[in-house]
Amino acid sequence: MPFPRRVALRSLFALAVTAATGGTLGRIAARPPETGADPYAFDEMYAGRRIRGLTGPGGEPVALVDGRPLHLMRCADGGWVTPLDHYESCPSPLAATRAAVDAAGSAPLSRYAAGHGLHSDPTGGNPRGVHA
Repeated sequence: MPFPRRVALRSLFALAVTAATGGTLGRIAARPPETGADPYAFDEMYAGRRIRGLTGPGGEPVALVDGRPLHLMRCADGGWVTPLDHYESCPSPLAATRAAVDAAGSAPLSRYAAGHGLHSDPTGGNPRGVHA
């Protein structure tokens, strides 16, 4: 079976996105938190993990768990949820990050936790679905 061009291009795109965001997130993780005027700043040990938050590009909150990005989503009610704990809206990014750590337990976060569809595509990238 020949290797489809679509799969190759999708793989190259995923690598490019990972490379582009990996450097940015690494620099964000390495710098100390600016707690002065940053409304999303936090840096603490919670349940044996280091959790950090800060304002990222565009004024959106960025959350890191042990240096790995955690995607935060804003709810219609003004609260926050994460992919790990998306059943109950939390009042702040800090509370949402703590809820995600509680949900993850001792499992490490994926390198792709901040991406959309890179690690959990149930079709495996097949446009016809799982059984095609």
